[in-house]
Amino acid sequence: MNNPPIILLVEPQLVENIGMTARAMMNTGLRELRLVDPRDPWPLGEVHRQRMAAASSGADAILENAKVFATLEEAIADLNYVYATTGRTHDMVNRIMTPRAATPDMIERSARGEKIGVMFGRERTGLVNDYIVLANAKITIPLNPEFSSLNLAQAVLLIGYEWYQAQEETKSRAPDDYIHTGGSTPATREEYLNFFHRLESSLDEAGFFVAKDMRPSMTRSLQNTLQRAAMTEQEIRTWHGVLSALLGIPKRNRPPEN
Repeated sequence: MNNPPIILLVEPQLVENIGMTARAMMNTGLRELRLVDPRDPWPLGEVHRQRMAAASSGADAILENAKVFATLEEAIADLNYVYATTGRTHDMVNRIMTPRAATPDMIERSARGEKIGVMFGRERTGLVNDYIVLANAKITIPLNPEFSSLNLAQAVLLIGYEWYQAQEETKSRAPDDYIHTGGSTPATREEYLNFFHRLESSLDEAGFFVAKDMRPSMTRSLQNTLQRAAMTEQEIRTWHGVLSALLGIPKRNRPPEN
């Protein structure tokens, strides 16, 4: 089986939901769980740990190997492609897929050696725009429009179910559409963010952000555009070189391009 997507819970509030998420992951062959800034301090105290373990119904291995990160940027730094689950369309241009449409895409990327992840927001509010902009694509689960609220673990189970079922359907079928990378591997989220932060800093110095109240939406738009470009490591290095040339920085004085 291809390396399954990594599940990222961003700011989860209840240990029971973390436990039930691990159970859903074990049901569907998902193995790696990453937690971003959970509400309860980690490692958990005995009472919270027992509540989480009880909710997991035996998915102990996933919980024991779960990784905790202070920020989402750190949690996705080594990933090549990230999907954000959300029920809202927002005001950003982005690729939007259903879980069923997303899974063949995940499988093909995984088969090419890419590390992929699916992120879920906190229970009551979901993912905020500043987190969604860090993803390459959105996954929206089509449900009854009059009542589309899902428990966190239910959402993970739906994604995991489609992944698990799609394995047999796609493993013997050659991809109809793929990107030839010319020997260069897809850029990681860390490489994207390093370039974006350098670009943002350069635009600051050039006085690009004139209206302070417009800056958040402008930076999100720029960041979103870069994410959708699906660049390779070599392309990121090339754009670092382009930026250095525009800034008039001699080659010997240029910062590392990663």
